[in-house]
This record gives sequence, C-alpha cells and structure tokens, in this order.
Amino acid sequence: MTHQLFLGDPASVAGAVVGGSLRLDGDEGRHAATVVRLRPGERCFVADGAGRRVLLEATEVDRSWVRGQVLEVLDEPAPAPRFVLVQALAKGDRDEQAIEAATELGVDEVVPWQAERSVVVWRGDRAAKSLAKWAAVVTRATKQSRRARMPATTPVVGLDALVARVPEASLTLVLHEDATEPLATVDLPADGDVLVVVGPEGGIAPREIDALTAAGARPVRLGATILRASSAGPAALAVLSARARWR
Repeated sequence: MTHQLFLGDPASVAGAVVGGSLRLDGDEGRHAATVVRLRPGERCFVADGAGRRVLLEATEVDRSWVRGQVLEVLDEPAPAPRFVLVQALAKGDRDEQAIEAATELGVDEVVPWQAERSVVVWRGDRAAKSLAKWAAVVTRATKQSRRARMPATTPVVGLDALVARVPEASLTLVLHEDATEPLATVDLPADGDVLVVVGPEGGIAPREIDALTAAGARPVRLGATILRASSAGPAALAVLSARARWR
C-alpha cells in the first residue's frame, strides 16, 4: 500500500536532506498523530505542495506532531504544458466533484467561472467561503492522490477576465456539444498553459462562445455523448494527460 501523504511546512520540506530530521506539526502533524495514529517505525510522505516530496520514517510521535528521519527526497519538475481547468459554477456539488477528480488526474490550476447560465452565484461573503471550500477540496484530493505538487485555486472570474486570459495561454479549449473538432486530435503545445473551459448544466451561452473564440479559443468535443458538469472536465484532462504525461 502506498504511504499516506501529508503537507508539511514548505520551508522545512525545502531544507530536508536524506539522513536528516523533519518535524511535521500543525494541523497535519495532529492529524498524523491522532487520526492516522502514525507510530515510530512507520513511514509516510511529506510534501511541500510545490513539487518536493520526502519519505519520512517516524522516530517520535506526540499528540500534535511527528518527528522522523528523512529516507528519500524527490523533486518533481514543473509540468509542461500546464493544464488549467476553468470550471463553471454548478449546482449541488458537481463543480466540487469536477475539481476533486481533476486534481487526482493531474490538473495544475482550477479556476471557478461565473458563467451566464450558472445557477449558483458567488457574491460577497459567499464567494470567499466557496473559494475556501474549493481550496479544501483540492487539498484533500492532492493528499489522497499522493501528489507532491498541489494545484493552484484562483478567485472566481467572469467572462471578461476569462477572455483576457485566452491570449496569455498557449492553447484554450472550450468543451462544446456543437463543436466538430475532436479533443483527442488536438496538437498540444510543448509549454505554457492549456486552458480547458467547461460550462454549467445549461451549457455555454452563444455570446460566451463567440467572445472566447474571437479571443483565440477553440471549441472541441469529447465524443458523441453529453457529459455532466462534474465529469466533462475530468474526462478532458484524462484525454490530455494520456497524450502528454501518461507514457
């Protein structure tokens, strides 16, 4: 069974060396000690969320921290290209399901999009609380999937902000049921951001498609079936990862 992963203090993990000591404290240390019940002699991974992961063998365990010896240090290179999921806000927890699965599938950034047809609206305090909830979902999925690099979670964007980001990306793909170009045949860039835009349950409005394509985005289709807002993004990321990373 793969060792459980915890997110440690970035500075401590950055300074870790094989044979040295590392202390895991805070909420993660407390979770490791009292919930997971890690014991001396047992091993776990500790990551900084930015690409470094260490294999730790516990030597001391308190109620709120774990100290161990570093057995291995792994530095993962930054991915190229970066995969960015622009997920329209969706009712229920479908948008959260989407970003959870996307994190497990290797997405590098998730962007909440206040689309025209989104039933859910993020405003004021709700926006801050909802974004924090998204970040928590991404954090849990990062740990569950044993990722050393945690995806960024950016503030909610409207159409104008999303359109402005299209020229900055190397490629922007908009999943749309009326598109004729298959996602599986799109040539991927060697670096830069690849944006994958997913609409809400009611679909992307015509004016949104027009604005995105005018900025340089390409409408693409996944297949013959219509996927839910919770599954379209992860399915697209699986296709892209199979072509660029899972080799």
